[in-house]
Amino acid sequence: MTSSVGDLLFVSCISRLDLARDCLLASPCLQPGGRPLKMHWNAHSAAQALNSVLDAHPPQRWVVWVHQDVRLPLGWDTAFLAAIERAQNQWDTLAVVGVYGVAGAGAQARRAGHVLDRGHLLYEPQALPCVVDSLDELLFAVRGDTRLRLDPALGFDFYATDLVLQAQEAGLTSIVVDSCCEHWSDTPVEGLVPASLARRIAASGALFEEKWKHRLPVSTPCFNICQPGDVQACADALARV
Repeated sequence: MTSSVGDLLFVSCISRLDLARDCLLASPCLQPGGRPLKMHWNAHSAAQALNSVLDAHPPQRWVVWVHQDVRLPLGWDTAFLAAIERAQNQWDTLAVVGVYGVAGAGAQARRAGHVLDRGHLLYEPQALPCVVDSLDELLFAVRGDTRLRLDPALGFDFYATDLVLQAQEAGLTSIVVDSCCEHWSDTPVEGLVPASLARRIAASGALFEEKWKHRLPVSTPCFNICQPGDVQACADALARV
């Protein structure tokens, strides 16, 4: 499967133009004349946006999914490509590359990645690059010549970890590389969240738990799932009326 890295094509769902202008669209590599960015407005799921690009651009070597609230520092794109190229020399089944994730699950889970998250620097001790079993949705790249696709049933939650598990079942490798970016989500790091968000997470979580019950436990950057119903219980505890 090993071949040249090729180039990057970026994909994002945009629901707030003000946020996108302050973050993603302010990234130097996405300025006019820079890397291509496909923007999808008010999509029903992450899959609706990313899958359409993967289907329409098969020659594209790596397609990068990125949230609208992420800012990429100067030179990030070339550094990310270089990290992918080095990783391909180490893993010839490389298919998914992210910037933050989890290796292992349950008591054996180890966080991996390097991200400036809402003003707090996350620089986990796990050596990078690192093979992972889960990825954060904020940014990841999919190799364009695989058949990997996001699951539209999951909406906007759990889809990155679902992709990693799909890759594993196909004998493909997912990793985290050291490629720091900035994440400016307005979801609180701790404390309660709006009830509507909690309901959305619970619904996607129930589908994820049923789909992957043969693989539990699964640890994501936000949840430790040991049995069906764990996401619902956590969402109930987080819901703000």
